[in-house]
Amino acid sequence: MNDEDSGPPGDGDDVPRVSLTCGSGEADDTDGHITAWNAAAAAATGREHLGGVRFDDLLAAEEPTGLVDAARRNGDATVEAAFANAPGVQYDFHATRLVDGTVSIHGVATTPPAPLEESWVDRVTDAFFAVDDDWRLTYVNEEAREIIASAMGTDYSRQELLGRHLWTAIPDAVDTPFYDQYQAAMASQEPASFEEYYEPVDAYLEVRAFPSESGLSVYFRDVTRRRERLETLEERERVLRRLYEVTSAGDRPFEERVETLLAVGSEFLCVDYGTLSRISGDEYEFEYVHAPPDAGLEPGDVVPVETTNCERAATTEETLVLANVERDAPDLADRAGGGGDSISSYLGAPIVVEGEVYGTFCFYDTDPREERFDDWEVTVVDLMAQWVANELTDRRIRERLERQNEQLADFASIVSHDLRNPLNVLDGSLDLAAESGDPEDFQRCQRAVDRMNELVEDLLALARTGEPVSESEPVDLAAVARDAWETVENDGAALNVQSTQSVSADRSRLQQLLSNLFRNALEHGSVAPDSQAPQDDSEGDSDGRDPVVTVTVGDTDDGFYVADDGPGIPAEAREDLFDHGFSTSADGTGFGLSIVAEVADAHGWTVTAADSAAGGARFEFTGVDGGSEI
Repeated sequence: MNDEDSGPPGDGDDVPRVSLTCGSGEADDTDGHITAWNAAAAAATGREHLGGVRFDDLLAAEEPTGLVDAARRNGDATVEAAFANAPGVQYDFHATRLVDGTVSIHGVATTPPAPLEESWVDRVTDAFFAVDDDWRLTYVNEEAREIIASAMGTDYSRQELLGRHLWTAIPDAVDTPFYDQYQAAMASQEPASFEEYYEPVDAYLEVRAFPSESGLSVYFRDVTRRRERLETLEERERVLRRLYEVTSAGDRPFEERVETLLAVGSEFLCVDYGTLSRISGDEYEFEYVHAPPDAGLEPGDVVPVETTNCERAATTEETLVLANVERDAPDLADRAGGGGDSISSYLGAPIVVEGEVYGTFCFYDTDPREERFDDWEVTVVDLMAQWVANELTDRRIRERLERQNEQLADFASIVSHDLRNPLNVLDGSLDLAAESGDPEDFQRCQRAVDRMNELVEDLLALARTGEPVSESEPVDLAAVARDAWETVENDGAALNVQSTQSVSADRSRLQQLLSNLFRNALEHGSVAPDSQAPQDDSEGDSDGRDPVVTVTVGDTDDGFYVADDGPGIPAEAREDLFDHGFSTSADGTGFGLSIVAEVADAHGWTVTAADSAAGGARFEFTGVDGGSEI
């Protein structure tokens, strides 16, 4: 209440004493309006807030008393009246004009208080009790009775509580802040106001104590829910501040920030596990892990995605909220993920990067929660997951730009070096041809021009292959291989297609990949007289002679391969095989296998090079979707 220092609400025999202050009248909004009041005034009028109310509007009289105006004119004024809320209790009101122009009103009840059960204090919404100077209870309203009786471990009525010694009846309250504050208020005769946890009733109480020479009047209310809301807001502020500190720390590595988020989230949700995982096909890889030391779960661990709850979040692309998995999603109850025990509570969000599900950011525990995850907890996890998704997207874009910058640097180097050579040849040969008219000089010019065209075409192809494949379809690998074979000069060579599957791919880029592999095999090929490869599915013009080289396209468990029976890959060349501009042939541009690697990466495939069974080269592609037989 306002103006608590204006006096106690009552003395030892429960005579109500009210105090109010009215505005100075210098502004319309304070003219005659109450600006401060004590607890007794609030109780006597039946209103918790009196601010802005005119004093006369609180009274039972139909005609205004003019008390405030009289005090302004004369300095002092008195009137006898009753509050409209309790017309049976008359008060002597004494008003005094203060130096600043405000008017202070004090009122003392002049009629005997109503019977106990009808007393004015029974209308107080707060709990209220009074004690005499010997700490014996002289009054207890119903709200206070419930709390005091509960602290005593009894169910005493209000009448049964009267006369009992407060500290003898509730010995657990001695030497508590309540005891200390009440004693100090009585000793100093100054009001006390405080908020404290009271263990006997397991509640936080807001207390206002008003002493008098004959005792103490105490108002208090249970503010546990308000306190819990405040603590909740403080906790939310702390979590948000921590999230901001982590996510805004751009000078810290992404890995370190993710690990910190997992630790913060696990503590916030009171769970043991937090993970950022990546889903690739049927595999679920734990990239970052926060878990108990003995959990047996480490970054890099891989489990089948079907054994995880994250599969549901990834499939639906929605946050999965399961406070009690057995109750909320019984079909997921036996899934253990990467730990040894089944997951009993789970909260996880999908990580979507450039329109595709990357994996999940999730928190879980082997024990179910008693309460459901609330909206705030779900929101925090969604915020963390969104930040992770944004960072992964930015990182992927940065990596792509870095690759493009590397390509541009390579292009610049090649343009300045490789294109300069045929240009020099062309320039010199043109001068010779102009002087001599020799056809050989003109042919040399033509070869230089052809060489530059090859380099330009490969450069353009390489620039186009780096973009990820956005749309794919089931493609007949054998049919694409035959089409690609038609695009290369294969005179004297043979194609052996053994594939019977369809693969999910961009048909045009897949054909480009195969064309470059075929061209690479033919450029480095040699006569293979002992080749036993079947020729019934071959194309080419061998005129009955052994083919210069035989290229085979076949299936593997999770992809396909292209192999030849040529001279194979030199050991010293394997490390740089897929680099831009690298070639073991004087006539090669050095971009064929680089284009192959770029196309494979754009599809999400992995390409490796090894020796074929015939001693030539074998290029194998894994992670290929599709695989159905035709």
